[in-house]
Amino acid sequence: MEPILSADPETFVLADGGMETTLIFDRGIDLPLFSSFVLLEDEDGRAALRDYYAPYLALAERHDVPFLLDTPTWRANGDWGAQLGYDAAALDRVNREAARFVQELRAASGRPEAVVCAGVVGPRGDGYQADERLTAEEAQGYHAAQIASFAAAGLDMVAAYTLTHTDEAIGIVRAAQAAGLPVSVGVTVETDGRLPSGEGLREAIERIDARTDGAVAYFIVNCAHPTHFEDALQEDGAWLARIAGVRANASAKSHAELDASPDLDAGDPRELAARYVELRALLPRLTVVGGCCGTSDRHVAAICDALL
Repeated sequence: MEPILSADPETFVLADGGMETTLIFDRGIDLPLFSSFVLLEDEDGRAALRDYYAPYLALAERHDVPFLLDTPTWRANGDWGAQLGYDAAALDRVNREAARFVQELRAASGRPEAVVCAGVVGPRGDGYQADERLTAEEAQGYHAAQIASFAAAGLDMVAAYTLTHTDEAIGIVRAAQAAGLPVSVGVTVETDGRLPSGEGLREAIERIDARTDGAVAYFIVNCAHPTHFEDALQEDGAWLARIAGVRANASAKSHAELDASPDLDAGDPRELAARYVELRALLPRLTVVGGCCGTSDRHVAAICDALL
């Protein structure tokens, strides 16, 4: 993880965009329960994933910047897997297979030394709501199996995304520590800049740091439009330097509006890129940049152009 943490402040690490929304809306692929990992089960699905990742790897190579290559495993945990017929053994298999898949992509890329492979962990519940709250102990036990699969497969780090409350994040961090893997934590916020749990962004980051002895490699804000959290970044403090990543939604709609929408709101890539430039002035360590729901390689290319 050092290549990301020690990156020159004028250099950025690229991540991909909204995998699930791209596959569903742009590619017409059915993803049951928003689950990309099922595509690993046959060659057609693997080809779709390779086609998805290819423009991002090429973009990073063209700009000569590092790339964060995430596994397609946001839903590959116990409860979501069970709904798709995956027991513990099947989930261990598919999470290890996801790790091998991205490692093969890295090896086949033009510069494998510039690619960091991360095992993606998503929330136990819905990424837009905080209806299901876990204690830190429950979260550690729940997420430990998936993280152990990543460690056994030799991934570089764990990347948790779209977390809605702090206790689940704390449990994930502790599980990653137990497995010996660095971990980044991505939280999502509502239009008021607060987590779905009601916790403020600063409050959440400081609480997670306090209860994990600062073990998080860096924090990311993801699955929210920059207009939703710009105001929350106006406060001074060391907590701002803990946010090293942004993976924003293309749309400024709320989570509830997006959930109810039958169509994709892809927004304006150039306008979103301009927002990232503004965020760079607020976040002194902004390093990892990519997209989330509704974004594609067009959006990430615009962001890269604007920042570089």
